[in-house]
Amino acid sequence: MSENINGLINTITVGTSIKGDIMANGDFRMDGILEGNITLTGKLVIGEQGHIVGNVVCQNANVLGTIDGNLSVKEFLTLYSTSKVKGDIVANKLAIEPGAYFTGTCHMLDELSD
Repeated sequence: MSENINGLINTITVGTSIKGDIMANGDFRMDGILEGNITLTGKLVIGEQGHIVGNVVCQNANVLGTIDGNLSVKEFLTLYSTSKVKGDIVANKLAIEPGAYFTGTCHMLDELSD
């Protein structure tokens, strides 16, 4: 959809904790803790130490850390072997590595729907 402003990636680093909702244009990397919802127009990467307690809406996502909430991914979601997801997933395409933990329901989007 939209490109990152100046090609930069928003980042929350290890040791940082935020309470509140985040809305951003472009890509975002979460290595800290977020207690709130996150809505992006780009890609979300949750590092192994990253933890989100809230709902996620984004274009693409790579999850290596933990999400306690629902995920809505318009294109491609990858759950890596270190990921832990407790919530419902809506995605167009989904890849799950062996060892990933997921509990909830999953709904795959029709490629013709928005």
